[in-house]
Order: sequence, then C-alpha cells, then structure tokens
Amino acid sequence: MKFDVVVIGGGPSGLMASIAAGERGASVLLIDKGEKLGRKLAISGGGRCNVTNRLSIDEIIKHIPGNGRFLYSAFSEFNNEDIITFFENLGVALKEEDHGRMFPVNNKAQSVVDALINRMKELNVKVYTNSPVADLIYRDGKTAAVLLKNGQTFETDAVVVAVGGKSVPHTGSTGDGYAWAKKAGHTITELFPTEVPVLSDEPFIQSKTLQGLSLRDVALSVLNPKGKPLVTHQMDMIFTHFGISGPAVLRCSQFVVKAMKKWNLTHVTIKLDALPDRNKEELFQEVVMEVKADPKKAIKNILKGWLPERYLYFLLEESDIDLQEQGANIPNEKLRRFAELCKDFQFKVNGTQPIEKAFVTGGGVSVKEIHPKEMSSKLMGGLYFCGEILDIHGYTGGYNITSALVTGRLAGQNAALYACN
Repeated sequence: MKFDVVVIGGGPSGLMASIAAGERGASVLLIDKGEKLGRKLAISGGGRCNVTNRLSIDEIIKHIPGNGRFLYSAFSEFNNEDIITFFENLGVALKEEDHGRMFPVNNKAQSVVDALINRMKELNVKVYTNSPVADLIYRDGKTAAVLLKNGQTFETDAVVVAVGGKSVPHTGSTGDGYAWAKKAGHTITELFPTEVPVLSDEPFIQSKTLQGLSLRDVALSVLNPKGKPLVTHQMDMIFTHFGISGPAVLRCSQFVVKAMKKWNLTHVTIKLDALPDRNKEELFQEVVMEVKADPKKAIKNILKGWLPERYLYFLLEESDIDLQEQGANIPNEKLRRFAELCKDFQFKVNGTQPIEKAFVTGGGVSVKEIHPKEMSSKLMGGLYFCGEILDIHGYTGGYNITSALVTGRLAGQNAALYACN
C-alpha cells in the first residue's frame, strides 16, 4: 500500500502532523506502536492537559532553554495563538491560568485527545495502532517506505518521525526514532533527563529529616564551582526520601546535569533561599527585634510562623540553637547565622533520577540538520522530524507541548506539500 505521508507516533506532534498533512489533501497513515493514541497528552498537566502558553513568543522561547531560539522561524508560521484558535475551532474551549498556562475549560485532557482524533477521522487519516515500526527505507537520498515489525511495508514519499524521546517510556517514548535518524545521516546529540527530580546523599536527606516537607515560593539556585548561580527559579519545592523535587527543582535539574558534565563533578551545590523577598540584614534585624520583644520566650515560639515548622526547627539546629532556648540567652552571631541560612542554605546534590523518570528528554536529532520553517531533514528528501525527538526541550508549563504542536504542524504540512508536488 502507498500513502503520500506516513506519520510515525501518536503523541501531540504526530497527531498534529497527520491533521496538517490531511488538511493539505495528502493521503495520510498514522502508525503508533501502542494501542491508544495521545497517551502522553492524556496524562499531561496532571490529566488536565496544559495545551499551550499565552506568554509572548520571546517569553516562551526563554522558557525553552534547549534550543528554543530554533523555533523563532516556526513561530512565524504557526504559533501559540494559532494553537489556541486551532483547538477552539475543534470545539475545545480553553481558559488561561497562572503564568499564561492554557487548559481546556472542562479540565479534561481526554477532550483534547478526542478532538484531535475526531479531526483526523474527518480528514480520512488511516490509523494503525499496535504496529511497531522496524525500519525506514531510504532510496536514492529519499524516503521510500516504512517497514513494520510484522513485515508489512508501506510505500510513501514522505515520513514524519514523531516518536518522542526516552522520557515517560510507559507512554511509548522509548527512543525508537534515533536509529532511523542516524541511518539517514543525522547527528543525535547526547541524551539527558530534564524536568526530573534531583538526588542528594546529604545526611539530612538520607536520614529523611525533611522528607515530605513542601516549601512555597522559594528561590532555588544551581551554583557553579566558584559559587555563582547558573540559574535561579522562584517556585515551590519538596524534600523527598531521595533528594528534592517540585516545580523549582524540575526546572533546575537540567543545569545540575550540565554542570556535572561541564566541570566533571560528582556533586553540585544547590542554594536555597526560603525568604527571597527579604535581604539578609533586614532579616537579622527582624530576628533581633522579635527576640527583644519577648526575651523570655523559647526561640522556636518567637519565630513561629516565619517558616514551615519543620524547616524552622531544622535551620535553628543548623545554627547550633537549642529550640527551647530563651531568646535573650542566644548570642547575636547565632541569630545572624540563622538569618543567613534562611537566605542561603547550601547543600550538595549528586545527580538526577534517570531519563525514564524525567518529564522531558534533553538532546536528540540535531536542529542544525533541520530546516527551521519546514522541519524537514537537510540530509534526506521526504524525511521530517517533530516533537521531542528533536534536540529541543523546555520547562513544564505548556512549553514542550507548544513546541510539539508547532513543529508537528509544520512537519505535516510540508511533508504533504513535498509528497503531493
């Protein structure tokens, strides 16, 4: 059997690519190795699906630290506002939440998946599920066919590879596409986990002293060997039995990986500022005033409410202050030390959880070998890449899905133009 365009992968970029190709009049086959399309989409955003982000293009690209600038050309063709219009035209009403995040009004990720699948049906996109691909066949510098593991072959003029990276493997992202890209001559940049919890072998982590403790709106920094921040994110975090997690940690995680590689480190220093809106000296003066106001009270009661109780007790102990000690009996240098730790508690981390536990894969098909307005290969005719298989990675918050939908749109429509000309 022959199709104008074969799309491999039923995630956000693959679904979008097959729709875009179908809208250009191409005969389209979508192949997925799983039994359900849109599995990663259905669990994204905590099951609500963070479809895109309404920030400006410049802001969105800032939130895609892994080659986000490559997407400027793509956004000139199809952008986040176009994504919103696209879904609203499919009957999925969207609402804006904090930081520009866009969700379906009904809070159901499945409604997003269903809308995409219904649109594919309208366009007569043929779908093969439970159909793992064995190989892509290239002839004379062009794509020629797709070979399934069951021996079936589909002739085609254009293939869109939308199989994802290696993160969240239970949704089908197991890195299948890298071999097909390499076979076409493409460079695969080193893969690494991003948006992933971070590990620490610090004694207070190993003893589970703070396990399960959440801190709100803290500033978390990854420091270079000279003690200067590589990145700082002000968000929530949580201490776990293996290290740290939560939004601020996920965003910092790729910088931990990069620092370890760049400076050949076994451990990287993290700085935690629990009260980012106040400076050290102000904080110290406030502590002194609170103590003077009630000198006979135990210090743990004087400072009650400053920080979550477990973290407050932890920092007092780190400052060598007895929790029951009366405020009047505590020397100022210990109070100063406490104020400093509120602003600058440093501890070591020694890596991240593996790529399979990450939300997003860093690395992939080198964007230097991809035409930025078409998502076509510069090395093989009729070959297109979109979504997470590309070396593009963003923070969580709708940025990766935006990248997937935009690159999928361009890959699908340009594959159709190529095949139907």
